[in-house]
Amino acid sequence: MGFGISPANAGYDLNKDFAPVGLIASTPIVVMTHPSFPAKSLADVIALAKKKPSKLTVGTTPPPTINYFAAELFKSLTGTEMTIVSYKGTGPLTNDLVGGHIAVGLNTIPPAIGNIEAGRLRAIAVAASARSAALPDVPTAAESGLPGFEAVQHYGLSTPAGIPRPIVERLYKELRSMLESEEITKRIIADGGDPIAGTPEEYAANIVREGRKWEALIQKLGLKIE
Repeated sequence: MGFGISPANAGYDLNKDFAPVGLIASTPIVVMTHPSFPAKSLADVIALAKKKPSKLTVGTTPPPTINYFAAELFKSLTGTEMTIVSYKGTGPLTNDLVGGHIAVGLNTIPPAIGNIEAGRLRAIAVAASARSAALPDVPTAAESGLPGFEAVQHYGLSTPAGIPRPIVERLYKELRSMLESEEITKRIIADGGDPIAGTPEEYAANIVREGRKWEALIQKLGLKIE
């Protein structure tokens, strides 16, 4: 499962109710546009947003998804005003972006990779510290002149809290063995992900680090997460 920012009334505590077993994969948020859109780089998008404040529309999934927070982070880092259009899911977001109904879309790779490969969408930057294995020709935000713009969805395996440590270790051993399979890693990359064989400790640290990062943004911007 992927952990991120949860609403206050979620009914669970990420750090207390789950026992991380290990990381499986990650996928960055990708800045993408319709091929007809004039912006062909991240710098172009920023320039257009500054030229016409609030006129540029950026599609995301709704809060508290990482897609939405990526849009808020982008606005904060660039000092731009853009109109965020929140869709109920990645399907409607992708459909409207392919149809040219919104200018820019922020989405993870899996739901968009087919349209990117077919040329129906243009991927201009990935919000990660390294390029994606699935989109090796797409530059990172830092390479595009916007360091600090990183928004990555992580996927991992967890169990309910209280599971005996030997069981957690056994599960991690099996998980790592699976991720060492060339067939599995190729499948993850083909689906838009980057394989990660992270330990239980690394996954736990990732959950805490990501939570603090996005909570800081929420507090800085005064966002309300319901």
